[in-house]
Amino acid sequence: ISLIAFLTYTVLALYRFQSTSTFMYRVTQVLPLPVAKAGSDYVSYESYLFEIRHYTHYYENQLKLDFNSPEGKQQLVAFKRQALDKVINDAYVKKIAKEKGISVSEQEIDQQVSLLRAQNRLGESDAVFEDVLRDYWGWSVKDFRRSLRDQILAQKVAAALDTDTTARAQKALDELKAGKDFAKVAAKYSDDAATKDNGGQLGTIERTNRDMSPQAIDALYKLEPGHFSDVINTGYTLLILKNVEETSDGKIKAAYIAFNFKDITDQLNQLKEQQPTRALIKN
Repeated sequence: ISLIAFLTYTVLALYRFQSTSTFMYRVTQVLPLPVAKAGSDYVSYESYLFEIRHYTHYYENQLKLDFNSPEGKQQLVAFKRQALDKVINDAYVKKIAKEKGISVSEQEIDQQVSLLRAQNRLGESDAVFEDVLRDYWGWSVKDFRRSLRDQILAQKVAAALDTDTTARAQKALDELKAGKDFAKVAAKYSDDAATKDNGGQLGTIERTNRDMSPQAIDALYKLEPGHFSDVINTGYTLLILKNVEETSDGKIKAAYIAFNFKDITDQLNQLKEQQPTRALIKN
C-alpha cells in the first residue's frame, strides 16, 4: 500500500503538477521515468529536471527572481519549455552520434576543462571553481562535466553533418599555404561579415578575452607573429587565426577567417519528421 501510494504521488507530482523540487529530482535519479519519447527512444525525466534546475538556481540566487510572482511564474513556464526542447534535441543528437560512431571521451572533456582553467574562466583554484558552479548553477563538478559532454557531442555531430563547411575551410587553408594574402582569402571565404572586408582584423586580443572561444585563444597564443594557424574547430565555427603582431604588454593583434557550420536544428527537424516526438507533459 505504501509503495502504491508513493508511486501515485510521484506520478501526480511529475506529470500533473510538474514539480521541480529537489526531492522529485532525486526520485527521477533512481526511477527511470520518461518525460518524452524521441522516435523509439525515451527521454528521461531526470535530464529534463537537470536542465530546469540550473536555470532556476541561477535566477533565484543571482538575479533574485521570485518564482511565485507573476513574472517568475511566466519565466518558469519559459524555462520548462526551453528545457524540454533541449533534452529532446539532445536525444536526437545522441541518435545521430550513435549512427555515425561519434562519442566524447573523458580526455576530451579534460582538455576542454584545462583550457578553461588555464584562461581563468573557471576560477583560480579547484575550490573557487567548485564554489562558482555551486553558487551560480547549483552544480557539482560532475554536473558541469555532464553538461560539457552534451555540448561537445552536439558540436561534433554538427561538424560531421556539415562536410561542406569543413571542405571550404580546408580550401582556404590550402590557398594560404600556397602563399595567397591572408586579407584576400578572408574576403573570399570568411562568414564573418563584420571582419571579412578588412582582412579579418580582430583588433588586440588578450589571453583572458571572453569574446573568443578558449580553443581560439589557446591556438592564437601558440602562433609566432606573422604566422597563421591550421583550421581550428571551436565548436560551431571553424577558424583560421593569424598572429599579426605582438604588443609590448603581451597582447596580440589578431585576424581570422571564420567558417560557420550550418545550424544543426535543420537536420534535427528532418529527423523529427521521420521519427516524431511525443511529449509526456504539457508546457
